[in-house]
Amino acid sequence: MPYHSSVPGRIQSVERAAAILKLLASGRRLGVVDVAKYLNLPKGTVHGILSTLQEVGFVEQERLTAKYQLGASLLHLGNSYLDVNELRTRAINWADSLASRSREAVQIGTLHDAQVLIVHHVFRPDDSIQSLEVGAFLPLHATALGKVLLANDAEVAGVEYHDITKKYTERTLVDPRRVKAELAKVLKQGWAGEVSELLDGEAAIAAPIHDDRNITVGAIGIRGAVERLCLADLSLKSEMVSFVRDAARAVSRDLGADRW
Repeated sequence: MPYHSSVPGRIQSVERAAAILKLLASGRRLGVVDVAKYLNLPKGTVHGILSTLQEVGFVEQERLTAKYQLGASLLHLGNSYLDVNELRTRAINWADSLASRSREAVQIGTLHDAQVLIVHHVFRPDDSIQSLEVGAFLPLHATALGKVLLANDAEVAGVEYHDITKKYTERTLVDPRRVKAELAKVLKQGWAGEVSELLDGEAAIAAPIHDDRNITVGAIGIRGAVERLCLADLSLKSEMVSFVRDAARAVSRDLGADRW
């Protein structure tokens, strides 16, 4: 009898579970109805998947609101991946130093699925209440980290490969010509800025991290209130830019880069 091999097809339930996890990874707490609406799925299907994910610890449900968020087990899996991520390992000490020098929160991000994936986050060194953002995704065109990664991505010939149409604030750049001009500026000066483009009242500065192949493998930056990072004319403080660029150079050196 001849042997017929077969290639298994995609499993719809796994795809849907993955879509739900990605949706919750944005940091939002959502109910069954919310998830069903976002993903255009039947409420019964969403409830069944969420219940299963809750049983294995991948999502948790708040008692008061009945809304769901990512669970501790999934965070543990994510940290297991990040622990072996050379970028994060080499950058941890420099990120702590940058937070101390700038007195602002520090983020390290990489390009993933046309977004910025935050792989490391250092809290602002004060007593304010802050949320850990490791594993969160940020838009490319509206963030300093994203501009750095987009500008230095050798595979991107133009911004038409990415969704730059969403305006987060009145200052978000969505015109392709203006975005391209901004990316050219970022590439020339070696760092990117962001002033009230993702969130009103927040500013950020980021610089690229290169590896031993001189490829941009990530970006490191600081994020904080506009009044702390900017001058009266909303230009970013040169001292803060220097702090970020120094940190990016240090991480790049540790990764074997011969230019920065």
